[in-house]
Amino acid sequence: MQSGMRLNSFQATLESIYRIKVEHSVEDFLITDAALARQLDTSVNAREVKEKLLIRSGSEGLDVSLYLDQSVVDHLDRENPLVGLHGGNLSDFWIALEGVSHFLYLMWNARVEKPVTLMELEMQAEVDKYIASWWLMKLQEQRWFSRQIRDDLFHRVRFDESLDDQSLTRYKDANFYAGKYCMQLEDRYLRKKRNQMMIDDIRHFYRLPQAGKIRRIQYC
Repeated sequence: MQSGMRLNSFQATLESIYRIKVEHSVEDFLITDAALARQLDTSVNAREVKEKLLIRSGSEGLDVSLYLDQSVVDHLDRENPLVGLHGGNLSDFWIALEGVSHFLYLMWNARVEKPVTLMELEMQAEVDKYIASWWLMKLQEQRWFSRQIRDDLFHRVRFDESLDDQSLTRYKDANFYAGKYCMQLEDRYLRKKRNQMMIDDIRHFYRLPQAGKIRRIQYC
């Protein structure tokens, strides 16, 4: 399946960046049927969104599915960001990458039975969108600037009006801390062309728990 192969490539990109590996492939968990996603989503305040990682406890552990809206899949089939990332496919790339990020981070931590919070998943996904965009632009020799990406992700962001207060606070906090961290990466490494030092930093950050991530952002 072309879309599945591309999602596996998104997963491989993140695995390469962070030097990690999980035994599961995201394409095996992908669904694009909105009706099925509604059926599987048992959360109290289920929302109609283009991406969601569906998780529930099963008899033998976690049951996981990644829902992506068919329109996102179709668009990325036509304009593959791994071939050319540009303003026309950037938004859908971030939607798909966020789902892959959630899946990968959950699976990577589950291998050592380390629980993760929703805040942790969201914060890491925001960082992943920034880093993966930078990574692809570098490989594709794009003449974009990381600051433009950061502004779109963290300064011009809009939050879903249907979010309840607790969820809205979580999304805002995750976006705030991720944005602050990415600004630190720019100031310390990208502006000084210290790319390998940045890679070392983000790999260490990836492995920290939520409290460790926040301490790193606040005090470093």
